[in-house]
Amino acid sequence: MSQGLITVAYVAASVLFILSLGGLSHQETARRGNVYGIAGILIAIAATMAGMGAGWMMTLVAIAIGGAIGIVIANKVEMTQMPQLVALLHSFVGLAAVLVGFAGFVEPLVETHGAEHTIKLVEVFVGIFIGAVTFTGSLIACGKLDGRIASKALTLPGRHLMNLIIIAACIGLGGWFLTTDSTVEGLMALAIMTALAAILGIHLIMAIGGADMPVVVSMLNSYSGWAASAIGFMLGNDLLIVTGALVGSSGAILSYIMCKAMNRSFVSVILGGFGQTSSSSAAVDGDLTIQETSIDEVADELRNADSVIIAPGYGMAVAQAQNAVSEITQYLRKRGTNVRFAIHPVAGRLPGHMNVLLAEAHVPYDIVLEMDEINEDFPETDVVLVIGANDTVNPSAAEDPGSPIAGMPVLEVWKARQVVVLKRGMSAGYSGVENPLFFKENTHMLFGDAHESTSRLLSNLTSGD
Repeated sequence: MSQGLITVAYVAASVLFILSLGGLSHQETARRGNVYGIAGILIAIAATMAGMGAGWMMTLVAIAIGGAIGIVIANKVEMTQMPQLVALLHSFVGLAAVLVGFAGFVEPLVETHGAEHTIKLVEVFVGIFIGAVTFTGSLIACGKLDGRIASKALTLPGRHLMNLIIIAACIGLGGWFLTTDSTVEGLMALAIMTALAAILGIHLIMAIGGADMPVVVSMLNSYSGWAASAIGFMLGNDLLIVTGALVGSSGAILSYIMCKAMNRSFVSVILGGFGQTSSSSAAVDGDLTIQETSIDEVADELRNADSVIIAPGYGMAVAQAQNAVSEITQYLRKRGTNVRFAIHPVAGRLPGHMNVLLAEAHVPYDIVLEMDEINEDFPETDVVLVIGANDTVNPSAAEDPGSPIAGMPVLEVWKARQVVVLKRGMSAGYSGVENPLFFKENTHMLFGDAHESTSRLLSNLTSGD
């Protein structure tokens, strides 16, 4: 295939990727967005393979092996494990950037001279730096999301100074790398910088607490995009540059939107300035008496309610209770009850996590509302069912200035006439902040597995007819 046709194919793939991002921004068009993305990838692979000379067979084998592994993983991973998987996949992109960077320095595809050679070296250095930070940072994020690493923020003394020293050292190594004519010295500078960048990636994510982990996943997505773009510059591949820039910019924009939704400073989140896991004073002051309820009592409350709002969280995903919740919703709507869902921007541990689960359970899109659309309606609501949510419905964010999540916009469920919280126990949320909602006068706790509780609740509701 001629270079002109390859370029045209890359442009077509880029357009499809842009359409894919546009489609994924709405639930109704998400399926179409996925189709556009798949079509773009297939076109890109086909064009790349057609433009290759020797080695295309080995590349095809590598693609087949990687695709087979991806299919196996996709079939085995539950939706509750999707955040961990996304973080792990980000680490692959970072590692690829590091390996391609070293390969591009040792054996460049195109010989460069003068200013062009200097620019190429800068691309190599920056690509490896971003890739190393992304690689180790994503692994730490995966470990935190999976519970293998404590969600508590690691706040070492002088941690910001430590980060600055590492960055300054990397800049110094960059100067050495650009001025040396020795391949051995260049590799040494790259190796030391890679090690320092890897340490920086570990420390940056370890210093971020559980409350901000959804932002971290989005931020690492942005990093992986910029790493891919750097690979594109190294390889002279326009499609990689465009695709990486799309992923990097969209991830950065999403991170900013999420930080705004959580009343966070993006820079502070990156530097570990928030997300500490100390307890909130609002959770320990005053009357600590909780009120338990039963399946029968909750069923009666729902039958007599004119309006119901369901606030799902990660606990619903873990228990896989979304199908029972969907059937309860259908039952109540048939009775004329106004049922809606309230979705916090960071519900679950991945942006859009709850939306995907509810769509999977065939909950109508038009009753799934974002926080800003529904928060004003809680005072007029008869019953709110909080299913597995914790940090996103924590009143400390609005009532306790000393709380680690102070100022974070939350679903104001406590303003409803009656709140029922479905939860296994009284443990704090992923951020480690205690929740005073559980002790409010209008809150009742229904303890147990969310799947079992919602199934019993559905059985009770339907058996009464």
